[in-house]
Amino acid sequence: MSRPVLLTERVRLEPLTAAHTELLVELDSDPEVLRLIHGRALSRDEVVGTYMPRRTAPQADARGLGFWIGWDRHDPERWFGWWCLIPDADRRGSAELGYRLRRTAWGRDLATEGGRVLVDHAFGTVGLQRVWAETMAVNTASRAVLRKLGLNERAIRVDDEKQAIPGWEHGVVSLDLDRSAAGPSRVPDDAQ
Repeated sequence: MSRPVLLTERVRLEPLTAAHTELLVELDSDPEVLRLIHGRALSRDEVVGTYMPRRTAPQADARGLGFWIGWDRHDPERWFGWWCLIPDADRRGSAELGYRLRRTAWGRDLATEGGRVLVDHAFGTVGLQRVWAETMAVNTASRAVLRKLGLNERAIRVDDEKQAIPGWEHGVVSLDLDRSAAGPSRVPDDAQ
């Protein structure tokens, strides 16, 4: 199984590839987008040399997981950002949910819309048992998105490596959703 194209009412999620590098350089060079993630913009060298190889690694794709780029379904030239399901190396049947959107896509519920189709894909198609995420405690918008997706806050921990991020002293919030708690709409009848 490889990553499929996933559709919502407004978003077309297609597998992210090296062909999308320039879009991600643009996204990751916006200091406001990365303010609560890295505390600064990333350089082109960091995006191309460090992050793109991780985002396009074939190992996750073979399991139906990895990174997707989100396009506007009604304007195929407009892109919103990326979403991901990253396999958890420490816990089989588990993946980390993530997303990063351009500022022009903020406040439009697009993170939730793309996240919902990925959670459905994780449980219904891939057959994962758990989806989890982390975000800065001060990132109230991201926490709200994750709660709308059904993830529950489990812990807050202070991470000294995050000191470059405003509000780091308030910690990193860990959230998760188990398949058993996802409800029947998230798991097709033949997968229950």
